[in-house]
Amino acid sequence: MNLFFPKQKPKANAKDAIVRLRETLQMLEKRENHLQNKIDSELKIAKTNATSNKRAALMALKRKKQYESQIEKIGGSRITIEAQVMAIESANVNLETIKAMESGAEAMKAIHGSMDINKVDDIMDSVRENMDLADEISNAISAPMIGVDLDDDELTAELEELEQEVLDSQLLEVEPPPIIAPSVPTTDPSRVRLTNQMLDEEDDELEALKATMA
Repeated sequence: MNLFFPKQKPKANAKDAIVRLRETLQMLEKRENHLQNKIDSELKIAKTNATSNKRAALMALKRKKQYESQIEKIGGSRITIEAQVMAIESANVNLETIKAMESGAEAMKAIHGSMDINKVDDIMDSVRENMDLADEISNAISAPMIGVDLDDDELTAELEELEQEVLDSQLLEVEPPPIIAPSVPTTDPSRVRLTNQMLDEEDDELEALKATMA
């Protein structure tokens, strides 16, 4: 049955491919080191036989050239593989980015699938109505419960009258300032005695005059 239906190879993912390519790079690097050792050895042989055995020296140089040619090919292969590794890594990053964006788009689609613009408008209208109702209820509850209508102008006039009465009462309660008499200099006692003596002498003279006239 396998002759008619050959077994399909499993698809390699980016991670496996990168691992395989890096392993190949390591193998090529080891091959380069081995060939470089060969080149150094053949060069040493050519120098040793340059004067004594030219044929051996020429054969060594020929093998050296072959090894150098292989190193050049391996260097080209390494450059190609390294470029492929970078391309796969970049492609893998792009793939993961696309998958993430696709997952996000599906999630948004699932979320918006249960939404309808008309339904959203109805919900928002209902929310606004309930907020307005709550505001009205709050205002009604906080309003003062007074049984009579109050006139602001009348209250203002009454307040002004009370203020005037208070000012009048304060003016009546103010005490008049005390009257301070000017200071009178004190009479000298010696001058008082002298004055009394003069009065007594005048009285005596008056009495003597009265007696003469009698």
